[in-house]
Amino acid sequence: MRSVYLWTGLPMELAYSFAGLVVGFIVGLTGIGGGALMTPILIVVFGIPPITAVSTDLIYAAVTKFGGAITYTRKKLIEWKVVILLLAGSVPGSLLTLFYLDSLGGLEKMEHLINLTLGISLVLTSIAVFLRNKIRNQAIKWQHTPAARHAKKWRPLATTLMGLVLGCLVTLSSVGAGALGTALLIVLYPRMSMPTIVGTDLVHAVALTAIAGAGHYQMGSVDLSLLAYLLIGSLPGVFVGSQIGTRLSPKVMQPIMGSILLAIGLRFVIAG
Repeated sequence: MRSVYLWTGLPMELAYSFAGLVVGFIVGLTGIGGGALMTPILIVVFGIPPITAVSTDLIYAAVTKFGGAITYTRKKLIEWKVVILLLAGSVPGSLLTLFYLDSLGGLEKMEHLINLTLGISLVLTSIAVFLRNKIRNQAIKWQHTPAARHAKKWRPLATTLMGLVLGCLVTLSSVGAGALGTALLIVLYPRMSMPTIVGTDLVHAVALTAIAGAGHYQMGSVDLSLLAYLLIGSLPGVFVGSQIGTRLSPKVMQPIMGSILLAIGLRFVIAG
């Protein structure tokens, strides 16, 4: 166990748990930002190698989102056909990405690719957060047009292709399965209620991050002790944040989260 101290004066282990607490609180408060915040924090604040940060965060995301997925399943807010279509694309996308990462060999090439993908994923996620309500309103209007009715037959294929893209992005960066996945589902399924969209995306995210995380674990890049310290902080953080979040307006929180994610994403794109 390392005894390195941060500028906060906290032992490294406690600092990990504190980071988990903060990120968990934000996730509970806003419903977004898990992987999008945790991975950059691990890389920038703690100096964790990008491959280790992404790998550990994938398992972290699968565990922390599992409880929410169970809740939505019990409330019957999951469109299982959509989940299957998403997984039909995301699982092959994840496996192909894992194979490609393993074939790169050099750690420098791997970390450059991860940093760049992380930055792009964060920028796309920030856009999805900023425009979520506008995307939903436009999608509802568009569904009544003749073009929308004609495009309906291509929706299963589009859903699978969406899963393929998310599988690649999430496996490379651990970002994209949340806000970005939700925004894409809003476009494809405007008649689906928001709780069902969130629940469907959440179940898919749990499965995808678990599969991608297992692949990263096989590559030997998951830090299990780091994972444990993050979970110790994040689980109570999510609970407290969710209690407060019900009293806050999304109109206030979404622009703040979108701005933070955009700034972090641009930092990684420029550095990459």
